[in-house]
Amino acid sequence: MTTVDSSSVARCSWAEGDPLIRAYHDTEWGVPQRDNRMLWEMLMLEGFQAGLSWITILRKRDAFRAAFAGFDPAQVAAFGAHDVARLMADPGIVRARAKIEATIKGAQIYCDMQARGKDFAAFCWSFTEGQPILGDGKSWLASTALSETISKELKRRGFKFVGPTIAYAWMQAVGIVNDHALDCFRRHEAS
Repeated sequence: MTTVDSSSVARCSWAEGDPLIRAYHDTEWGVPQRDNRMLWEMLMLEGFQAGLSWITILRKRDAFRAAFAGFDPAQVAAFGAHDVARLMADPGIVRARAKIEATIKGAQIYCDMQARGKDFAAFCWSFTEGQPILGDGKSWLASTALSETISKELKRRGFKFVGPTIAYAWMQAVGIVNDHALDCFRRHEAS
């Protein structure tokens, strides 16, 4: 899908400004994502967003992908001290050691789950029985009881930077929750 002419449709209010945010909203946000690697990539990027704005992460997304081997979990899981130092020196990404180390650990957890026969997408969608949750289209929540449950389970597995607010933002981004506004043209297309 391509970005739609801004004057021709109604969007979620947060997506009206920056062209990059608009494109992300129009093509990706809230669309049910079923790809294992992409679900993991988005979880890691949401973790990097903690304390920052999403536009900051979007603007650095290509650099993140280059720095983290295309978010290939097997490659990232093998990163060591040299890679951490390389990433800490990379001005294209958010240079937060704890978040970098959390991403490497997250890749190791992902790979361990895979080695144990646990499909990451099936795990992610198991909380909603594989079906997107349709938000009310009127209110914006920071977290929910479900995001708290998912956060606890991710933390139990060893993931970091996955608090309930980050978990909810991730759920929205990957379409586990469709929180497009009632009048947004993507509300029904994303389901």
